[in-house]
Amino acid sequence: MTSGALSARGIAVTFEGRHGRPDAKGVDGVDIDLAPGEILALVGESGCGKTTTAQAVMRMLVPRSGSIEIAGQDIAPLSERALRPVRREAQIVFQDPYSSLNPRMTVEELIGEPLGLHDIVPASRRRDRVAQLLGLVGLNARYGRRYPHEFSGGQRQRIAIARALAVEPKLIVCDEPVSALDVSIRSQVLNLLSDLRKRLSLTYIFISHDLSVVKHIADRVAVMYLGRIVESAAAGELFANPRHPYTRALFSAIPVPQPNGKRQRQLLEGDVPSPLSPPAGCHLHPRCAYAIDRCRIERPALVDDHEAHATACHRWRELPALVGESGQDAPTPQLQALMAKFTRPTDVRAAGGVDTLKVEGSRPS
Repeated sequence: MTSGALSARGIAVTFEGRHGRPDAKGVDGVDIDLAPGEILALVGESGCGKTTTAQAVMRMLVPRSGSIEIAGQDIAPLSERALRPVRREAQIVFQDPYSSLNPRMTVEELIGEPLGLHDIVPASRRRDRVAQLLGLVGLNARYGRRYPHEFSGGQRQRIAIARALAVEPKLIVCDEPVSALDVSIRSQVLNLLSDLRKRLSLTYIFISHDLSVVKHIADRVAVMYLGRIVESAAAGELFANPRHPYTRALFSAIPVPQPNGKRQRQLLEGDVPSPLSPPAGCHLHPRCAYAIDRCRIERPALVDDHEAHATACHRWRELPALVGESGQDAPTPQLQALMAKFTRPTDVRAAGGVDTLKVEGSRPS
């Protein structure tokens, strides 16, 4: 048994193909360890498996393989009936507060429902408890008799948070909790989540594609690509020293706050491969300028460097030299040889183009 808030090993989720199509791998062997009171952020492009991983951890999806320990109990093989008492330990706040709340129920009914399902508070005291929960998230107790359509997006998300807190969980999954909100109120909800974490000793899995939000709230960050975690480290360490080519590409896309500031973009070629037929070896190799033959064949393990910074890349130690101090790609051997034959830059461009040569020399055709 684990003393952590969550320990998941080898989580794999497969979506069955229809009409003769192959199965799609939503999550492909993910490990997660979460200490009590910690905020772990899952980041990556849309479709990389962040939400699927969180839903598997919550047992909203049944994993094809792997173990998921919450409160010292493996919940992966449990039946729905056996899961009910465990569900008090972990709750979820969904992305869209406009669709996650039943429009036919009052706020009092929405928050009071889990209190009744888990027999936490007698019916005679339920209204008082709902009022307390509303106050906890910064809403007036009289709002209990209103319906969701009478509230703004930020207020609805506070109601959703109050509903998640009703059963007194220790772990809360926040699935893009501020992405559907106006920019002006995102910080209010983020500050509320941070405050609740301290006051109630909560642990969060925080899913987001907004890296500025992640940098503000997370203790640790796990970067996902096509169903796998490719890099994981403390937030400060990861933002200061990204190692994986995919992480570098993500971070290079963050807007620079200075009006005249610039950041060297590190673009990935092509599109994300289909989960119906993911590439062998490293899933990133068709888009990676640094891929070698080994990357096409062998899946890189997520290796910890004993400094709590884990990377799944065969060449992460070489990457700083390959990228160069300026952040630009260093010339490939093929390009260096060609440049030695010509004295004028125009000759190099006429011989095939720098960009074309970089691609051809950086990865197998």
